[in-house]
Amino acid sequence: MTEYGVRFERKGKVALITFDRPERRNAFNELMWSDLEQKVRKLREHLPSVIIVTGSGKAFCAGFDINPDNPQVSGLIESVQKQERPPVEILIKRLQSAVNDLVMLPVPVIAAINGDAYGGGAELASRCDLRVMDPRAVICFAEVKLGLMPDWGGGPGLTRLIGASRAADMILTGRKVGANEAMRIGLINRISAQGMALDEAMEMAEMIAKNGPRAVRHALTVIRQAQELTMKQALELECQEAITLITSGECIQGITAFLGKQPPEFPDI
Repeated sequence: MTEYGVRFERKGKVALITFDRPERRNAFNELMWSDLEQKVRKLREHLPSVIIVTGSGKAFCAGFDINPDNPQVSGLIESVQKQERPPVEILIKRLQSAVNDLVMLPVPVIAAINGDAYGGGAELASRCDLRVMDPRAVICFAEVKLGLMPDWGGGPGLTRLIGASRAADMILTGRKVGANEAMRIGLINRISAQGMALDEAMEMAEMIAKNGPRAVRHALTVIRQAQELTMKQALELECQEAITLITSGECIQGITAFLGKQPPEFPDI
């Protein structure tokens, strides 16, 4: 069987990450985890304006590759049989860390859900800042059907996104959620035309990339932290981020362009 990994390419100010293991519905094995970690390190060194994550072929991502050929699976089974907690903890913390390092890069991360997102794939999508979904795709937190639970950060991620009751409905039943319901409950931002999730996500990314890069990053900082803070704390955070942004001078370009009735051309940072 041919092994693939995680493809990375730059499209102007946008970085595209593609999970590229279509014969396993882009399920993650050791190679893909290592590849993702490497790509995130590369992104951190040279940040784009926006990141898009998507899948190769007909699926977005099927999560963790439950396959006897995956050494992570055989190691997990051995640890369970021996009732050893430390190896299980090491594995879960690595998975959480890899996903967290991606979605917490200081630029917007958009999930282009081109096909089905199952298990960890659904978790990863829920952790992104924005989601565009193909009308034929489904999102399914299927872990409980295997006697497992979300452990890539999807439990708290989904709860913060759609609320505890709706998150419980999806996670505890393991049912499939289509694009229309996902849109209705606030799980996704847009439904694309059929086969056009990546194109729709790219359009969104390019709209973001035209704006002040510092403005986007500082606003994103507040958005990501607001739910964890009291209103007083959130207002103070917003105040400090706004002060830092304004004193950076980026707004001079924006205001000057506005007064001159010209589109702004913000420099990269």
